[in-house]
Amino acid sequence: MTELGAHRHKSRQATAPVCEAPLAEIFVNTKVSIVIPTYKEVENIPRILSKIDDLRTKSDLDCEVLFMDDDSRDGSVEAVRQSGFEWAQIVVRTKNPGLSAAVLDGFELAQNPVLVCMDCDLSHPVEKIPALILALSSGQEMVIGSRYVAGGSTDDDWGLFRWLNSRIATFLSRPLTSVRDPMSGFFALRKQDFKKAEDLNPIGYKIALELIVKCSFQNIGEVPIEFLDRVAGESKLTISQQLKFIKHLRRLYIHKFAESMYLIQFLVVGASGLLVNLATLTLFQVLGAKAVVSIAAGISVSMCSNFLLNRRFSFSYARDSNILRQFLSFILASMIGAAVNYAVALYLQSSVFLSDSSYSLQVSAIFGVAAGTGFNFIANRFFVFRKRFIRVPK
Repeated sequence: MTELGAHRHKSRQATAPVCEAPLAEIFVNTKVSIVIPTYKEVENIPRILSKIDDLRTKSDLDCEVLFMDDDSRDGSVEAVRQSGFEWAQIVVRTKNPGLSAAVLDGFELAQNPVLVCMDCDLSHPVEKIPALILALSSGQEMVIGSRYVAGGSTDDDWGLFRWLNSRIATFLSRPLTSVRDPMSGFFALRKQDFKKAEDLNPIGYKIALELIVKCSFQNIGEVPIEFLDRVAGESKLTISQQLKFIKHLRRLYIHKFAESMYLIQFLVVGASGLLVNLATLTLFQVLGAKAVVSIAAGISVSMCSNFLLNRRFSFSYARDSNILRQFLSFILASMIGAAVNYAVALYLQSSVFLSDSSYSLQVSAIFGVAAGTGFNFIANRFFVFRKRFIRVPK
């Protein structure tokens, strides 16, 4: 193997020949950068360096190892420098902490054309790196060390909660990729393909999924691995990280299914606005206000809540713009939708069809909201919160 990147094959073909080639052949003319994000992993650093050194002695692997450390201050720097391995170095990061950000910084600093990412806690088998490289050489854009393909497994000590957590996360990512284990932190890709990524802005620790989506990878191989539980140090998987994953997933959905996601979020906000509308008009009705006043009050209050929620969630890319100007634009753009809403609700409330109903006002309001929603989405997406003059941070 003298070049990485001959023919393109389907993902499942990457797992077949991984153990058939001698190590020396796999690494001919292949230079690899192994990026390892760390935070308080001083106990594991000597262990993983020893395993990588063993791999180097068994092959012609030409590699550099970059520990991207989030300012652990636990002796990690000394552990790397005292190892005596000139091919290993540690970079202390003092800004923008986080596993995904650390990996991206490492990929940017990497000097070699092939990039490998893995954890420091020895949960990822170093001896599988040749399999990743061999599969990458067959034409895959990315190769993942997978727990969920034939031959892959997880540690017996994983526990039901952790297994369910991984499976649920994988299920939620299914619309984004058909890869069986996109949550894996053990993978390889070419630096030239990494450079093609657009608007990388991961949150949390699922960097592989970020790259799959943002690099638009289609041919992804999966090599079976046995995922082991850490033997030293503490897991970084917390409730906070789980919440960050949900936020990250939302970003990726918006990136891949932009207009559909804007509409879905707009409808969710609209549903909350409907509740606000009904609660307000019911309150005014209880206070003895006339129907025309109650309907108008419900529409007015729900418009304010919809504006704030749409600005914060549905069209969050525009929330740094002037809020007063946006609100005035929102009111102007919503006037026609509100007029349609009001006219339909008032007509139905006084119609024969609903005149005898105890909840005629509420039912009429629901139909009115539905009538104005379509127009309001178009006006908000392309007028109030338009992207044309919004610079999305990378």
